[in-house]
Amino acid sequence: MRPVLIVGAGFSGSIVARQLADAGVRCLVIDSRDHVGGNCFTERDTATGIMVHRYGPHIFHTSNPEVWDYVQRFGEWVPHVNRVKASIAKGVFGLPINLHTINQFFGRRFNPTEAQQFVASLGDSSILSPQNFEEQALKMIGRELYEAFFRGYTIKQWGCDPTELPASILQRLPIRFSYNDSYYNSRWQAMPRHGYTEVFRQLLAHPLIELRLSTPWEPAMKSEFRHVVYTGPVDAYFGHSHGRLGYRTVFWERTDGTGDLQGNAVINYPELDVPHTRVHEHKHFAPWEEHERSVLFTEYSRETSRDDIPYYPKRLAADKEMLAGYEALASAETGVSFIGRLATYRYLDMHQVIAEALDFSKCLLPILEKRRRSVEAQATGEN
Repeated sequence: MRPVLIVGAGFSGSIVARQLADAGVRCLVIDSRDHVGGNCFTERDTATGIMVHRYGPHIFHTSNPEVWDYVQRFGEWVPHVNRVKASIAKGVFGLPINLHTINQFFGRRFNPTEAQQFVASLGDSSILSPQNFEEQALKMIGRELYEAFFRGYTIKQWGCDPTELPASILQRLPIRFSYNDSYYNSRWQAMPRHGYTEVFRQLLAHPLIELRLSTPWEPAMKSEFRHVVYTGPVDAYFGHSHGRLGYRTVFWERTDGTGDLQGNAVINYPELDVPHTRVHEHKHFAPWEEHERSVLFTEYSRETSRDDIPYYPKRLAADKEMLAGYEALASAETGVSFIGRLATYRYLDMHQVIAEALDFSKCLLPILEKRRRSVEAQATGEN
């Protein structure tokens, strides 16, 4: 039987390849980049020795036991709680908004019940069903907190007015009435001790998996394989026939120094008069390591050009209309499956990508087995 072609060596592609290989299916994994891991790629910085997340920080978190148990197979994971700060003219505050943020911002000493009642009084009760990001924020937390922590950051991050964005973006961020300042609510939060790249190397270390890097997808490849699992941009697969889906991309300016340069892994800068969105100090993503030197990466956001890496799907009205056309084309394809954030044009966290890849593999294996039996039966009949 011919192998299965998997386009993309990120989490989606790598997990599907491993699951198929463990079931006895040969796979060829290709990636247009010169490394595995997609945007999760990590490497040792030659100047400082720090493990750097080349495409921006990725903090693993999940409450799914199957996902947590699965990643344990491919590396050692060290507990790591992401605690984000926001720097504004009024001071430095913890995010997501929590009891400490509320008390510090308003100069109060609320207990949890008092804080919840106070924030509820700030919300705009006239908004019954929020239709966009701004309405969702005004309903949840009122104008003052929205303007301080979300409006400017959102404009810089997405390059459009918050009223153009869906309410669901803000719904992902919790408001806490306790002093819990963990950025995530997930049961497990961790970082791979030796970086994400080593996790991908272990995932793809199987005799039935062949890996070819610096190898872009070409449509002519389809006929050479029994099935194609495509994890790249869905609009690129179809030659942008319906247009280019909207994404935001990010880029960084590097600053080197000695010691601890900002005291935290991530600090957001929500105000519009500051051009960047946030600053990362990567040594704090691996606090079990010690480094005399440090490096900061100041992050900026911009619209994605043809040569940029797509990061955040905008999913504006025009994008969703375009996406419907691509989804129709994808459903008509035979022998090709589309999986992952780029192929489905969704914002997905790592744990969601992993869960979907595991579920997809369970569905694909019986299909491949049925095809194998059909081919064998046909060959036997011909003989």
